[in-house]
Amino acid sequence: MILLRNLLFYLAFYLGSPFYVLLAAAQYALGFDNAFRNTVEDWSRFHVTCARIFLGIRLVVEGHLPSGPILIAMKHQSFYEAINAPGFFQRPAVFAKAELTRIPVWGRVGQRYGLIAVRRDQGASALRKMLSAAKAYSAEGRPLVIFPEGTRVPYGQRRELQAGFAGLYQLLGLPVVPVAANSGPLYHRGLKRPGTVIYRIGETIPPGLEREEIEARVQDAINALNGPAA
Repeated sequence: MILLRNLLFYLAFYLGSPFYVLLAAAQYALGFDNAFRNTVEDWSRFHVTCARIFLGIRLVVEGHLPSGPILIAMKHQSFYEAINAPGFFQRPAVFAKAELTRIPVWGRVGQRYGLIAVRRDQGASALRKMLSAAKAYSAEGRPLVIFPEGTRVPYGQRRELQAGFAGLYQLLGLPVVPVAANSGPLYHRGLKRPGTVIYRIGETIPPGLEREEIEARVQDAINALNGPAA
């Protein structure tokens, strides 16, 4: 049954996704910005729908997410929360690995929507560009989403936050909303299993804290659903 569920999910999601990508690319080319962003968000919700119908993966949200310019720090255990970000948050700008912006068609679509490329190996110049883009999106009232551990971390494991997170927090001067997630045990790279993914929205953390405090508070909050630390 699990194998059949996965097969149906992969067929539905990966055969349906090109429609959204090509439609978004056409809207992008024609300058229909609002329709373009709506299509990207519809694709994100399409993924959640496919996961619910075919995989039996439900999403439950605990807590309330504030609106406006905030920095959302989210636990990253699988592609589930990464794909879900545009459809779940309110038109977010998302920090993502620069490699994703180089994917043909999709990369251009993602950048136009609001992907902020993270180039860890290019020093101060790349940081200035990233910070400039983040401030511009925040000035539009859009939330910024970051996965502060920098990569997917298996369920049950805690990882030190990337050094750049505290710097961004201090330079942006935004409150931080930590979001814990527990998608790892269900949304594997291979066979995905039915169950409930929980997003737990933590207490808003004010701007202006020292590096040690903001890192400790964010790490504790995003790992609230992570099980025993390994």
